[in-house]
Amino acid sequence: MISAEGSSDDPRPAQRRARDIARAARIFGDVLPETTSDERDPQSGGDSSSDDWFRSQVPPHHG
Repeated sequence: MISAEGSSDDPRPAQRRARDIARAARIFGDVLPETTSDERDPQSGGDSSSDDWFRSQVPPHHG
């Protein structure tokens, strides 16, 4: 016997998911950007590679 919960004809899971998504949007607002402003260097043009950041983080006694 297949329960109604597992039935693909039951629209309730889709409605519940849509309701949950709408509720999360009300609570948290729009989708967050990939990186936040505190993760980005304000002087950087965004064209530098991650190697540049890594090299700038090396302590003087390792360089």
